[in-house]
Amino acid sequence: MKAAFRNAYCFTLSRYSINPNPTILHLVPAISTFPSLPSSVFKNLPFRSPVTATLCSTSMASGDSDAPQTSPSLEKQFEKFRVQLEDSGSLRERIRAVVLEIESATRLMQASLLLVHQSKPIPEVLEKAKTQINVLKDLFNKLAEVVRECPGQYYRYHGDWRTETQMVVSLLAFMHWLETGTLLMHTEAEEKLGLNDSDFGLDVEDYLVGICFMSNEMPRYVVNQVTAGDYDCPRKVLKFLTDLHAAFRMLNLRNDFLRKKFDSMKYDLRRVEEVYYDVMIRGLATSGDSMEDQGTQGQPQVAKVVFNN
Repeated sequence: MKAAFRNAYCFTLSRYSINPNPTILHLVPAISTFPSLPSSVFKNLPFRSPVTATLCSTSMASGDSDAPQTSPSLEKQFEKFRVQLEDSGSLRERIRAVVLEIESATRLMQASLLLVHQSKPIPEVLEKAKTQINVLKDLFNKLAEVVRECPGQYYRYHGDWRTETQMVVSLLAFMHWLETGTLLMHTEAEEKLGLNDSDFGLDVEDYLVGICFMSNEMPRYVVNQVTAGDYDCPRKVLKFLTDLHAAFRMLNLRNDFLRKKFDSMKYDLRRVEEVYYDVMIRGLATSGDSMEDQGTQGQPQVAKVVFNN
């Protein structure tokens, strides 16, 4: 009888323990308690060996005490990074706030200049657009003060106001051409915006892109002026764009955004040439003016130059 009970107990222990060795029977409850419990209890409840539980508890305790501690130098480095990133983010938010004001003033200036395509008197159009120049000058000075708080980091944040600066230069250059018929120089653009080369100046690439933007307005201006009866306008614009395109040819441009904008200038020049040719073959423009600016000897020779281009 005792042998039968011993075999039954070992069989039950082998189901729930990884080590059903009869030598550890004194670690589990007495056999006399088993008959009082239903068999379903042993089937549904997982059995965990006391030895296994003791080993796991000891391992967890030793693992907590042996956890690696953060190196003081590493913690100090990343604390420094955290402060730098927070300061940079705060500075960038202040820059963007000023840039939004610049963008708003630029839209007002552009809306005023669009009236020139409706045959409005140029002095009247320019007078309204010029009211925003002083506003832009103050905003760029405000932007320069913010950037000066981080010396030597001009080009780190330059992308936040690059597009707006290019648009401002294009509008200023268009206004300057309407007044004088000449190109707005880089130094003149800086003077209008209150910038300087020492710490916060007008980037040369931004200036060149702005000039390319300005040339995109020329074909539309020529068409509208001819429609309004100004048949001498195509000759003036053609002369200006030809000289400007030749000047850009002197630059060794990379295959980037500036190069793409320069490539668009030749299409602007071609459209103006087409309008000028149409005006010439219809006899709407005097041949004397064309000979003076284009260096030709007569009207047939001007038409030949247009075809060759």
